[in-house]
Amino acid sequence: MNSDILSMLEEIKPEFDFNDSEDFVMDGLLDSFDIITLISMLEEKYGITIDGLDIVPENFSSLDSIANLVVKSGGKA
Repeated sequence: MNSDILSMLEEIKPEFDFNDSEDFVMDGLLDSFDIITLISMLEEKYGITIDGLDIVPENFSSLDSIANLVVKSGGKA
């Protein structure tokens, strides 16, 4: 799942190396528009709906946190 998420992130922001970041939001790699785009991609790919209450920076800070959000939302790893 992490490789799929990384591919999505690279599609959204090809100019950044997400492997070098410990916190995508704090490091400025993802802004609110990028997160909305990523949510749409995740919902389509995994057939899930991400709850609005889960759209917080902590859930988009790393590959693992995004993967955990997908699983929490009903996605299969």
